[in-house]
Amino acid sequence: MAGSHRICSLSTMREWESPDYEPSLPVSEKSNPLTRDIDRAPADRIVRMLRLCDAQMFQEEAGATYQRLLGVRAVTTLMEVAKRVELVVKDPQDGLVVLSGCGTSGRLAFLIASGFNRALRQLNQSPVYSYMIAGGDRALLSSQEAPEDDATLGMLSLKKVCEGKKRVVFVGISCGLSAPFVAGQLDFCLQHPEVFTPVLVGVNPAHQARDEPMSGCTFTFLSVVQRMQELAETQKAFLINPAVGPEAISGSSRMKGGSATKILLEVVLSAAHAAAFSHTPITYNGVLQHMRAYERTVDVTYSESESITALVEAAARSLRCGGRVCYLGWGSLALLGLIDASECIPTFGADYEDVRGFISGGYTELNNNEGPLSSLGPEFCIAHEDFLQSVLPRLTDKDTVLLIYAHCDDVSEVAKLARRVREKTCDLHAVYHQAEGDIAATIQQDDINSLCLSSLKITWAQGPPPASGNLLNMQWELSTKLVLNAVSTGAHVLKGKIYQNHMIDVQVTNSKLYRRATRLLQKLSVRMEPQCEEALLKAIYRVEQLTVDITSCDITTHTHIARNRTKVVPLALICLLTGCSLAEAESHLEQQPIIRAAVDVWLS
Repeated sequence: MAGSHRICSLSTMREWESPDYEPSLPVSEKSNPLTRDIDRAPADRIVRMLRLCDAQMFQEEAGATYQRLLGVRAVTTLMEVAKRVELVVKDPQDGLVVLSGCGTSGRLAFLIASGFNRALRQLNQSPVYSYMIAGGDRALLSSQEAPEDDATLGMLSLKKVCEGKKRVVFVGISCGLSAPFVAGQLDFCLQHPEVFTPVLVGVNPAHQARDEPMSGCTFTFLSVVQRMQELAETQKAFLINPAVGPEAISGSSRMKGGSATKILLEVVLSAAHAAAFSHTPITYNGVLQHMRAYERTVDVTYSESESITALVEAAARSLRCGGRVCYLGWGSLALLGLIDASECIPTFGADYEDVRGFISGGYTELNNNEGPLSSLGPEFCIAHEDFLQSVLPRLTDKDTVLLIYAHCDDVSEVAKLARRVREKTCDLHAVYHQAEGDIAATIQQDDINSLCLSSLKITWAQGPPPASGNLLNMQWELSTKLVLNAVSTGAHVLKGKIYQNHMIDVQVTNSKLYRRATRLLQKLSVRMEPQCEEALLKAIYRVEQLTVDITSCDITTHTHIARNRTKVVPLALICLLTGCSLAEAESHLEQQPIIRAAVDVWLS
């Protein structure tokens, strides 16, 4: 039975690669056949589905339909980009490596740039990495979707960061090859080839890049990609865009898209550093072995599926009864907690209080460009001290707290904080990483285990020095990302925030999300695009009839109004499926907040 189930799973894993499977959608927007009924699955099955989806990242190339993460083209391109980065790292005076993106891509740009600058400082070398994120540093911690649509803003921001530099490797990250902010930056690089080497990182084939007009531009993302493809033939520009398969939750590129981005960029920068400082040549096998190490990371992480399931169930219990989930982290692992929490708001229509991240040392540890942002509001208060002052006094047994750390962190500080939390809630859990053979860490951990309802311990084999330290830390980070993505996604699925495997309660706050919402309504309602857009606009403006004033507005105006609305897509879908009025749909969702159940009840 198990064998036939495995064969069925392998067949389903490749179903999305058929040219007949959702042919009108780019890979990053397709629905994953593995998760069609994830909204009806229990926690353990959700985790199994996520494991299969993440395994798709490392599938070998089959035919010539899509290039893949471990394919020859991807590996050889990574080698060439690493050589360009090596030149800047070895001669940093007039050089810079810029990592830029929107949303998750920008947050990962920050995480990776910060980590590799830290590694340079430890070697007494000058930092050469700079990060950019659409919306500035506040976008590191909260959704700032509108700046993604501003190509001019992207260009001007890049111009300012690179002023006076003579050699810049620019890495623009856009999983769907769609963000105007990044397109504007790549276009600027192409206009100044004497300074810039442009690199585009994404997870869609080049021909699936967005081909829609952008405000104030004479080019589209697709036209930028086509120009880069021409230059790639002479290695004056580079495209790193392996397909990793559809997301477990359709379009949620914070998951596989983000993981693949992290893997690709860390492989490039690690190879460049090894060549510059350890005299390790950049080779095909070396790059491939590093990629394989990340494949093992996914396997090691999901070998603890039972413990991950327990965390998903705990987080779901809290969200369903009006409680909160708090990530209390240390070091770079805490950054993964901050990132995961910030993504729940736009992805699931969550409140910022639902899932929150906190980091030991606060903004001093974060070390972001703009410094402390606490004055912007409570959602920007991210230190453990902020948790102790504003959240701990309000904690109850409805709330779930996750401690996130590694054996090299101050475990006595972890235990101290655990005792404080345990006084308020019994729903305390630990997620920690430990190097193989570290007996001292095991002894220290016993005290924390006694305070926690569950402990997810992941033990890692030490690699050969000197690379083992950095690689091990990067593996811990990816592993933590996978665990937290599973926890927050699984909890929101169980709360009813997903319809089949679609982000039904997504915020419609920029043109990409507006188009995604319209396509989603078309697919789920089987109605024509004009009907779906009409239902969407009625839900945005909260009207039963559209006026000329509304229909004559552009998408930017619509998304500006939508920022202050909740349940826009769910309301539009219920109206389309049932023929009810907007007021009736609102009333029905109040009684039954789980979208699929609300539709089923109405139709029955």
